Amino acid sequence: MGKMVFPAVSRNAHGFVSLMALLSFAIAVLASGPAKAEEPDLIFRRSTVFKLLSPDDKLATYGIDDPDVEGVACHFTIPEKGGITGWLGLAEQVSDISLACRQIGPIRIKTKFAQGEDMFRQRRSLFFKKMQIVRGCDTRRNVLVYMVYSDKLIDGSPKNSTSSVPIMPWGSTDAVQKCADFVSG
Repeated sequence: MGKMVFPAVSRNAHGFVSLMALLSFAIAVLASGPAKAEEPDLIFRRSTVFKLLSPDDKLATYGIDDPDVEGVACHFTIPEKGGITGWLGLAEQVSDISLACRQIGPIRIKTKFAQGEDMFRQRRSLFFKKMQIVRGCDTRRNVLVYMVYSDKLIDGSPKNSTSSVPIMPWGSTDAVQKCADFVSG
């Protein structure tokens, strides 16, 4: 049989390639963040400011299901900058975000969660600014509480919106979970 020929790659070059692949993977994982929810569904957009030669400024309404709480959906409306910078994805989006969460079926909490844990996270500028929907539990009233806000690495925004979802029986199901049983820490 013939002799096998391997590419001439030194150990250092191979190690460098492996290190670069590992660093690329780590950056991708860190950039994705701890948010668990899937991408939200666009419900509709409405133009708010007309731009002659570029996309208009708009308000966009999205819907998303809580990935850890079956039977809860949230809808949020966010402003989307138009113009050339908005079209290119370079515009910093404003922090005016509204939120409404509702029970849409029997509520089943799938896992323990920390008070104020991220349910959804989305980038709102090329660098440093993100929108977050966080979840908590009002244990005294057995109500799930959702809050949306945006933050920035240097200067966050106090603008926020809160929505509450009382855990109620749904249909013929009489069993109602207590959110206090699922709060960790």
